[in-house]
Amino acid sequence: MNRPEIISPQQAMQLIRDGAMLIDIRDADEHAREHIAQARLFPLSAIESGSTLPVKAGDSVIYHCQSGNRTRSNSERLVAAAAPAEVKIMEGGLQAWKRAGLETVEDKKQPLPLMRQVQIVAGSLTLLGCILGYTVSEAFYLLSAFVGAGLTFAGISGFCGMARLLAVMPWNRR
Repeated sequence: MNRPEIISPQQAMQLIRDGAMLIDIRDADEHAREHIAQARLFPLSAIESGSTLPVKAGDSVIYHCQSGNRTRSNSERLVAAAAPAEVKIMEGGLQAWKRAGLETVEDKKQPLPLMRQVQIVAGSLTLLGCILGYTVSEAFYLLSAFVGAGLTFAGISGFCGMARLLAVMPWNRR
């Protein structure tokens, strides 16, 4: 399987003008908060479950994510999902697009992406457990240990109870 060509945001913009399809592989909540106007959402989770793009030979597909890490680390899957089209990956993702001075569509009314919410809550609880453990009672260190155990379990199993809980919060309901 061929490795996709890595292109700059400026090259991506030119190819989009020439008819290339821009595909955002981030999650729906990330895409809703900010995205490139020409990008179609096709989450990595859909690709991992076997979905493919409706493309034909001669089509050109450009993938992007937030920073370029997801596209680089999943390049073989991305090529397979767009076969037989020509596949390219935009270096640096949405962040590089913005650094290049290219426009995005932003909706600040959308909640923060779920994983950022998990990071904020987990970090806050860990910090709170340490502060209370130091100032009030050593028993509060258990809060930090509980959060650490939960994050470890989430990493090993793929199930994040905190993400599931946050997903049903009123601010995350659509």
